[in-house]
Amino acid sequence: MTAHIAHDTLVEDAARIVEGVPGVAFLKPGLAARFRSAWSGPGAGRPPVSGVRLTPGPGSWQVDVQVVAARRERAVDVARAVHTAVQAHLAAPAADGPAARVTVTVTGLV
Repeated sequence: MTAHIAHDTLVEDAARIVEGVPGVAFLKPGLAARFRSAWSGPGAGRPPVSGVRLTPGPGSWQVDVQVVAARRERAVDVARAVHTAVQAHLAAPAADGPAARVTVTVTGLV
């Protein structure tokens, strides 16, 4: 249970970091977010974070981030900024281990 809570906390922290990067309009909504109202109700707990997937890799984390960027920004610049921010955030707790492998996909522009 503790590992699951730590994983959820890391995902939420990464999502918060990504949403604060200039040029990011929002995280890509997933299917869960679209149907959230169908299964949310009293006692439903926290809604799942869409747009960030965190999986353990060999020796470090594999992070897949999907964002929608603001049209006024270059997608490549937004992707690089998100990559740098997430990698720096995940490197802080595990300074002695290998760096997280971060993949950023810009799925659209608004």
